Amino acid sequence: MLTARSGRGRGAAEIAPAAAAAPAPAPAQVPAPVPARRGGLAANRSFRLLWIGESAGKFGTAITSVALPLLATVTLHATAFQVGLITAVQWVPWLLVGLPAGVWVDRYSPRRLMICCNAASAAALLSIPLASVAHVLTISQIFATAVVLGLANVFFSTAYLVYLPLIVPPEDLVAANSRLQGSESSAQIAGPGLGGALAQLLGAAVGPLVNAGSFVASTVCLLLAPEPAAGTRSGPAASVWREIGEGLGFVRRDRVLRLLTVVAALANLAMTAYEAILVVFLVRTVHLAPAAVGLLMAATGVGGIAGAFAAAPLARRLGEPRAIVYSLTATAPFGLLLPLTGSGPATAYFLPGAIVPMAGLVVYNVVVSSFRQRHTPRRLLGRISATMRFLVFGAIPLGALAGGTLGSLLGPRGALWCVMTAALLPALLLGCSPLRRRSALDSVVTPADCAVPEGTPCPG
Repeated sequence: MLTARSGRGRGAAEIAPAAAAAPAPAPAQVPAPVPARRGGLAANRSFRLLWIGESAGKFGTAITSVALPLLATVTLHATAFQVGLITAVQWVPWLLVGLPAGVWVDRYSPRRLMICCNAASAAALLSIPLASVAHVLTISQIFATAVVLGLANVFFSTAYLVYLPLIVPPEDLVAANSRLQGSESSAQIAGPGLGGALAQLLGAAVGPLVNAGSFVASTVCLLLAPEPAAGTRSGPAASVWREIGEGLGFVRRDRVLRLLTVVAALANLAMTAYEAILVVFLVRTVHLAPAAVGLLMAATGVGGIAGAFAAAPLARRLGEPRAIVYSLTATAPFGLLLPLTGSGPATAYFLPGAIVPMAGLVVYNVVVSSFRQRHTPRRLLGRISATMRFLVFGAIPLGALAGGTLGSLLGPRGALWCVMTAALLPALLLGCSPLRRRSALDSVVTPADCAVPEGTPCPG
């Protein structure tokens, strides 16, 4: 995913090599293949519960994506750099624990990890309205909450990518990812608008309270879902570092995954810089009220819904490689309209500048996520997903800090010009890649490279 689930889609920590000498844990689990279901996704109870829970969580998160920056900007009078830092600290945990998180997700139940992460996120978010009511809320507490959300997001999103192919058969993955992306885009339409309105009417601290409730709802849905069936890998689990190396080696050997990782990292660097300065730009440069800021950010979700509906047909018509290439090359240039946004009629520049690139990002996310889930060896899916996200999301704190720094040095409008120009680079890289000449998107790693114990087929 180019941009993770916003706000949810969290001294350097290091696992000592001596961990290899510790008593061997229980044999690691390898997911059993998911049989095709009569009736498709409509008859899949586990997916329905996941979809409902994730829709609730994404709706609450979309509210907080506006509420937290507004709380910092309007209530606590934070600088552009501090607002950017709120975004940055949510992604730093990917650099600290992103790789070992993939190992732990492959070893343990992804569903149970997701439940624990939701509970931690709900507790962290609930602390904000409580502190606000007690008149003790500070920017430091917002930073601390963002760190907790970031840590929870590392494990939740990695487990989520492993959990989905456990409950959905391969032939339904594109449709499942499209529905989940459609829900996220719908939340981006309704959530920010409601978040802005709540901030204006009741105060920005109400947004995190609603988001905490959404995490509780998501947790209930996961508790109602049955534990997916899993097989067992023969032999003891290897050391954490060795298992991390397996994930890194797979991504390094696979030319397609390697290219997609670089493209996504560059895109996230630019897009997170954009997100870090967007609220400051709309409030202090364009002089919009909080409710108007929420409505404009909500309008971006229209592009996401369009992209979710278009992803599967485009992949079938163009082939997955060309759908990926055109998803960015045809839409990224519209981002250059964003810095032209101004008060009055000039506000209209924001709509195509934000909506069209969002549609392209969602098409990219759906096709790439489905490819990775289909073609990655099941026993490595957590590690490979975490490896890609470690490299991709590692660019996000840098982007957020760059956005805040550019906003302080050049002003919000000048920073937007720099950022949206830089956003053309990943599109250019895709346009010059061999993907535009391919009709099918296949992993180049051979079945021998993804050998698993007897009885567990190698996907792809």
